Amino acid sequence: MPTNHDKNLSALPDILTLQQACDVLNCHPNTLRKWDNKGLLRAMRFGTRRDRRYRKEDVLDLIKKK
Repeated sequence: MPTNHDKNLSALPDILTLQQACDVLNCHPNTLRKWDNKGLLRAMRFGTRRDRRYRKEDVLDLIKKK
């Protein structure tokens, strides 16, 4: 039976903002920036500000590896 946490994850969009990814992973935004620089969790860059976006699938895969 799916838990409430599973339902919340499935409700997320396929592309997550930096803050959404931080909420799922329970970490600070600077941690995700460092992981991107190290290649642990790659971000896509959008717009003129080059904002980071993360694939939900990549975030969930990272959780499974822990």
